[in-house]
Amino acid sequence: MARELVLVLGDQLERHSPALTAAARDDAVVLMIESAGEAEHAWSHKQRIALFLAAMRHHAEALRDAGWSVDYQSLDAGHDSLQAGLADAIARHRPTRVHVVEAGEWRVQAMVEAACRGAGVALEVHDDTHFYCRREEFADWARGRKQLVMEFFYRDMRKRFDVLMEDGKPAGDEWNFDRANRGSFGRKGPGAVPAPRRFEPDAITRAVLEEVAARFGDHPGALESFAWPVTREQAAAALEDFVVQRLPLFGRYQDAMWQGEPWLYHAHIAAAMNLKLLDPRDAVAAAVEAWRSGHAPLEAVEGFVRQVLGWREFIRGVYWLEMPDYAEHNHFDHERPLPEFFWNAATDLNCLRQCFGDTLENGYAHHIQRLMVIGNFSLLAGLDPRAVCDWFLGIYVDAVEWVELPNTLGMALHADGGIVGTKPYVASGAYIKRMSNYCAGCRYAPNKRSGEGACPFNLLYWDFLARHREQLAANPRMGLAVKNLERIGQDELARIRAEAAVFLAQLEAR
Repeated sequence: MARELVLVLGDQLERHSPALTAAARDDAVVLMIESAGEAEHAWSHKQRIALFLAAMRHHAEALRDAGWSVDYQSLDAGHDSLQAGLADAIARHRPTRVHVVEAGEWRVQAMVEAACRGAGVALEVHDDTHFYCRREEFADWARGRKQLVMEFFYRDMRKRFDVLMEDGKPAGDEWNFDRANRGSFGRKGPGAVPAPRRFEPDAITRAVLEEVAARFGDHPGALESFAWPVTREQAAAALEDFVVQRLPLFGRYQDAMWQGEPWLYHAHIAAAMNLKLLDPRDAVAAAVEAWRSGHAPLEAVEGFVRQVLGWREFIRGVYWLEMPDYAEHNHFDHERPLPEFFWNAATDLNCLRQCFGDTLENGYAHHIQRLMVIGNFSLLAGLDPRAVCDWFLGIYVDAVEWVELPNTLGMALHADGGIVGTKPYVASGAYIKRMSNYCAGCRYAPNKRSGEGACPFNLLYWDFLARHREQLAANPRMGLAVKNLERIGQDELARIRAEAAVFLAQLEAR
């Protein structure tokens, strides 16, 4: 028996958890639950499953070393859901109270509440202090606003936490250096890019990899390249490596893509941060210090800070403000199922083949590959938003629903009608050609709108604008695109739409 039960969820692996702080160590049991159902709720990449399990098992060892009594329920316990595992633990330990930090997913929070309610035990839910902004604070900021604009929230956060501020003004007299952070590599490519810090699996992680291969062998993705940080110490090392090796050029090339270069100048710390192995305050502080010391330019540091202090906090706020109805939005009424190449990368569009290939190999693709290639294609092709969101949630190692759903449903698919993004982020093949070398290795021509060899992104782009002309015309940021549509002759537009229909029919037949 334990007077208190502290439930630590798989994405709450922080050292100073508010749930742990609130409990009496000598009279409490920490509960951690592995559930095969969580890997199958969204059909998960093998590396995503392995990362969660390896990080959880390392965290359990650290808690034991710190003097906590830990009840660790492995996959062998056979719990098909977190709710079943918690109900079983309550029956065994008979606590008077269960402590938990706010879950990162509405569904998970509901399961925790249902298990405690069913057992008649008190549940104490603690604020998630990992984040800068509490849910209630975001709701207060959002109240009365006609539209939630991340830039305004970001500026308030900069001022509130005194980040990149000088005498009450933004450093460099600019809030946002995005215009300086859209560079492409040009014909010569990126040259020698410092390889990211990777971590050789130890005995615990090797055992997890073997178990995942045996239990989840039919799941997508490969395990051979697994080298993600699974401890706080490794997460700190990954952050340091990024700041020293890649932050100086991160801003300039954060939107660029290059064939055979999945990592480039990105940080690769989102997974560690979203599991709470890494505190976002440490990441922001390290980047700001790199600027103050002269190691990294302001535009690179501001771009990184905007992602962590601005976008990450904004997205979480939107998720909890809008759920549970948010997940059901489908602004354009898209219903087409996912093509098979989402699971095997077997497509003759080279940009998609590269991005899906990187994803399946590493459980990772950087944000422009996700937004402007995979997400862009999904929107233009009219794929079912729920299916796309489930794929993004299961396929990327850094995916937790609070961050994945608004990014995919809102930013990539505009399925929320403008809650997250002020416009649909759609583009033709010209954008992909400008930001990558993918088109050089493709059978399709990015400069052709129709006819033999025309890039499908071009066909789908103009077809999308035509299909949703009235909706898009009402959006001030889409006015130019709609006007460009009107400049295309009716005969050519009819030809484009007919070819797009053929492509989409073939897509569904694959």
